[in-house]
Amino acid sequence: MSDTYYEFGTAAERWDRAQFFFDAKEYGTAVRILRGLVAEHPEQTAQRLLLARAYYHSAQLSRAETELLAVLERDPVEQYARLMLGRTLERQGRQDEATPHLRLAAAMAGETPDI
Repeated sequence: MSDTYYEFGTAAERWDRAQFFFDAKEYGTAVRILRGLVAEHPEQTAQRLLLARAYYHSAQLSRAETELLAVLERDPVEQYARLMLGRTLERQGRQDEATPHLRLAAAMAGETPDI
């Protein structure tokens, strides 16, 4: 399939399409759509978070980490990005790096961390 399909439509239509593919667990297809959206609108947190989630679920952990760090650079108190970064680092076997992010995410959510 050509990339034209992934670039077709308005940003809102592509966002809907990306969510559809993500929900269908077609993470690679969601990534192809979301990469273009994030390139066009890098400041939008929701698109970047969904891209990071799609990378995470398709085991592209270093790419997920990159997107999550970009979100946290713009918004250091984005609780979900903090949690997801911790889980991404954990999944890479980097527990020492993951722990502070997981603790901070738990504190932001008003939870007592079990770490």
